[in-house]
Amino acid sequence: MEFLRDAEFWVAVAFVILIAAVWKPVKRSLSASLDARAAKIRSELEEARRLVEEARALLAEYQAKQEQALSEAEGIMRHAAAEAERNRQAAEGDLAASLRRREQQAMDRIAQAEAKALDEVRALSVELALAATRRLVRDNLDAKRAAGLVDKAIAELPQRLH
Repeated sequence: MEFLRDAEFWVAVAFVILIAAVWKPVKRSLSASLDARAAKIRSELEEARRLVEEARALLAEYQAKQEQALSEAEGIMRHAAAEAERNRQAAEGDLAASLRRREQQAMDRIAQAEAKALDEVRALSVELALAATRRLVRDNLDAKRAAGLVDKAIAELPQRLH
């Protein structure tokens, strides 16, 4: 038992007792620290799961909104195309009506020009006929016969006035 007299033995025993005495509080402290860290990690994991779920919900919501916006855009495009087609058809109809009006106006002007030309030809014909008649009457009618025609016209005048 000589080792009981050895100082190194007693230092080792003291060290083991010190470690045993310190171990319990250190173990509690380490255990509490590890438990707190585990709880914090659990809390962070739960927060991360919650954030992932929120992100998924937001993604689904935005995807639905995007689909709705695309659907609305397609509807707007269809409406615009239909409106453009209606406008094109209306413009074609207006153009056709305008062309018909202009054609009718041209035909009316032509008819007016024809009537005016015909009236001018008639007036000229009447003037020429009167001039020819005057000339013939002047060249072929003697005074006695002229007086007889004037008397006859005066006699017929009351009958023609009624």
